[in-house]
Amino acid sequence: MSTSDEDLWRVLREVSNMPYGAGQIAALEQLLRRVDAADDRELAFATRMQGTTVYIYGGEPAKSFVTFSWCLAEFDRDPQPYHARAARQLLWHFKYMVNGLLNFPEVPLDRTRAVLDDMERRYRAGGHSLQAVHKHRFMVADHVGDAEAAAHWYRLWQTTPRDDLSDCAGCDPTTQVRYLADTGRYADAVALAEPVLAGRLNCNEQPQAILTTLLVPYLRTGRHDDARNAHREAYRRMRGNLADLWEIGDHVEFRTVTGNEAGALELVERHLDWLDRAPSPAAAMHFAAAASAALRQVDGELTVYRRAAADRPTADVPAGRLADELAETATALAARFDARNGTTHQSELVAHRLAARPTGEHLPLSASLRRRPVRPTAGTTVPGGAAPAAGAGGGAVPPSGPPVEISADAGPEQLLDLAEARWRRHDQDGLRAVLAAYDDRFAGAEVSPATAARRLELRAAELGDDTEIPAAIEANRAALAAYRDLGDEVRAQVVTGRLGVLLAVAGEDGEEGLTLASTAAEALDRLGDDRLRAAAHDRVALALMCAQRWAEALAALDRVPADGGGDPYLAARVALHRVQVLDALERAPECREAAEVARRLGRELGLGELLAAACLASARTADDPTDAVTACDEALAVAPPGMLVPARVTRARSLMAAGRAGEAVDDLAEAVTLCVERGVEGDAFLRWELANAYRVAGRLGEAAEVAEEAVLGLDRLGAQAEADRCRHLLADVYRGLGEIDPALALLAQLAENLDGPDNLPHRAQVLEEAGGVLYDADRDAQAAQRFAEAAHAYRLAGHRVDELRARRREAYARLWAGDHPAAVRTVETVDALADTLAADPDQEPVVTYELALAAEAGARVLADADRPGEALERLTGVPDRLRSIEAFGEAAQIDVLTGDLLLRLDRPADAEHLLRRVLGGLPTGSRPAQQAAWLLARALDEQGRSDEASAVREEHDLDE
Repeated sequence: MSTSDEDLWRVLREVSNMPYGAGQIAALEQLLRRVDAADDRELAFATRMQGTTVYIYGGEPAKSFVTFSWCLAEFDRDPQPYHARAARQLLWHFKYMVNGLLNFPEVPLDRTRAVLDDMERRYRAGGHSLQAVHKHRFMVADHVGDAEAAAHWYRLWQTTPRDDLSDCAGCDPTTQVRYLADTGRYADAVALAEPVLAGRLNCNEQPQAILTTLLVPYLRTGRHDDARNAHREAYRRMRGNLADLWEIGDHVEFRTVTGNEAGALELVERHLDWLDRAPSPAAAMHFAAAASAALRQVDGELTVYRRAAADRPTADVPAGRLADELAETATALAARFDARNGTTHQSELVAHRLAARPTGEHLPLSASLRRRPVRPTAGTTVPGGAAPAAGAGGGAVPPSGPPVEISADAGPEQLLDLAEARWRRHDQDGLRAVLAAYDDRFAGAEVSPATAARRLELRAAELGDDTEIPAAIEANRAALAAYRDLGDEVRAQVVTGRLGVLLAVAGEDGEEGLTLASTAAEALDRLGDDRLRAAAHDRVALALMCAQRWAEALAALDRVPADGGGDPYLAARVALHRVQVLDALERAPECREAAEVARRLGRELGLGELLAAACLASARTADDPTDAVTACDEALAVAPPGMLVPARVTRARSLMAAGRAGEAVDDLAEAVTLCVERGVEGDAFLRWELANAYRVAGRLGEAAEVAEEAVLGLDRLGAQAEADRCRHLLADVYRGLGEIDPALALLAQLAENLDGPDNLPHRAQVLEEAGGVLYDADRDAQAAQRFAEAAHAYRLAGHRVDELRARRREAYARLWAGDHPAAVRTVETVDALADTLAADPDQEPVVTYELALAAEAGARVLADADRPGEALERLTGVPDRLRSIEAFGEAAQIDVLTGDLLLRLDRPADAEHLLRRVLGGLPTGSRPAQQAAWLLARALDEQGRSDEASAVREEHDLDE
């Protein structure tokens, strides 16, 4: 075999070890071109045999028809020993062909039956059981809706003995469970599956396939917890596999019928673009029908995120329109299948799926939602963590209090006095109730100009929502003009200050707003009483806060007396403003003190929202996370609805800081639910936090589910940096779940997203991390490639020490991949880089460390290349340098390697001397100690001192 052929066989092994998907398919097709050029029949056959499996599980089954046909023809044309070795696998591939041909309506049904007949002939000729043949005849009958034939072949399938060509212990029962469920025998389906699930299922399709098939039987038999768990585990396993699009449609439908409309919509959005590259028309038909039914359950005007395609520049589409489009797709495909089959069965199945609706009691499925929220059509921004700055007249919107008592005899001035009193007490509901009574009684009546001016002034006060600020500004301008016409300079200046704050809050003209507020404060210093002067300076502070001029804002607040000029409600408001300013100035101790003052005043005055805001500020600045949680509990007890999200989020963060991630999960899930219920766009940020809380709590399955939702939401918001950080978290979760390929896919996407000069260090870190994942999974050739890419990125970023580490890891990966020449070449690259770093006389410890480990890597590669003398030379002085930076474990590791090299060089006495010293400094029973003891015993044996060698082995419990 030539070196070139050896290389191609090695590449084939590497391709076989790649995860199924587009990347593996691309690598296989590139290899096929090289193989055909090499004109090696055995290699061409083996590559195409592997290609059939790659295409089936990679989501492009149509291509497997070509590779299978080629291999079958080659097998029949000129049988060779290597054909005989592949005979069983080729017979197995017949099953792939029958399944695949059924899923393409352009393939005549007679052709599928001809393949089945050939399959039966070959199985009989080989002396194999016909159990698998009967199963696939059943599948054809079931596909066309021939119930009588399906029942006949089902009985034969079940009564024919199994053999090594039968489907696995999970896949055979999966088809049985589906048939039992389709015929209404749900209890039988569950009973059949239980022993299967109790066993060991380790084929590519299991256990996710049988769990998906059990969703409906579990529901119909009332086993809701089993249904929920089956959905979560199965979907998590298949969510990244294009080949599983059909089954993903089953999960969309499951969420729909269990009343999880928002969750069903998330699955549709996540997999919608897969329809553009569906593995088969059958898979596209089933997914499109399930997705259409799911979209019918939400507001038709809701925007659904759809990734743009070459022939579809727009990325978003209304749910109703998309539902119609998908229904049309599914119906048209069903008609094509029925035209081929000569039945109406597929159209009936699609119609049934299109009609899917929530049935029975809601079954909670989401790991991020606590209730069954109805997803609104519009959104706002994520609520902030503190109370909003005071508006025109002072303070935040208060919670609803008891109904205000309004006398039936009250005149216009009395009602306006009462309204203003409610305003000062932060009772927005009371204010509006009183003003409504005023309007009912006096809106069309003749009142004095002063009364009319006051009503205009209070008009601005009742417009407390952020969306109403422009109207409040106009009301203030009108009130200001009215007071000036009356010659009431004091009231005019009060309104001027409020107008200034509103302009600053609106951001239209912050300088004008600050000027108005400052001018008014100067005038009221001369004209007003203590309360008016205090309120005026508070308004100056607010205008400065809007401009983020925090130090000046604090100076303005310092001019306000502690008692608020005799107004306790103003004093409480000012205390809260001090908290906000000190927090922004990062003066934590003073902020905590101010928060405690605000909390005390809030309690005394019964100001729920102000108290809640002060409690949250206290929580954010607390030294002890337990104290922070206590403050949040107080905030939640009094917070109005608009503050529940920040209260929950602050409490969750405090719990995380206290190491109570399991409890933080509940608060964050509640916050996400509140956001969804209120149409808050941006709940994806909270899902990201929730996913991390699940991760820290060790609930990795739920962490994966929520992080996937968060990534989708962050992508939709255009928050790529945050989406990428969440992808990184998700990759870590996948690794924890043992789902290596999804983790690698995410890391690859991250590396691609970070492909820019400013992101080179981060890109390099991600590539190195991917290399580490591959190395730990014994996919060493791929790991070497990732380490090489990481080293290149580090080099471009100027991170030479990191580059050295990545190259060192590349050398190890190439060594374990069996590519010894490449490993030696990598060591040469490592040496050149190490020489550059070693030239610096003032080495930092990290440089010393990496140079030492690079020397060790080179020694191991050279030793494997049968160059022990060169390897030993590289290690001279390296352990001492490691001990100089207190890397004692690594130093001992290199000492052990040195002892091994001395033995290879027939220097047992030198090895003994070194190993005795090393062994004396290692913990008894540790792996390095056992390695050193084993080598020491060898050194003694080689010196003819077998009794001493035996004693060493006995002392360290080593096998002779």
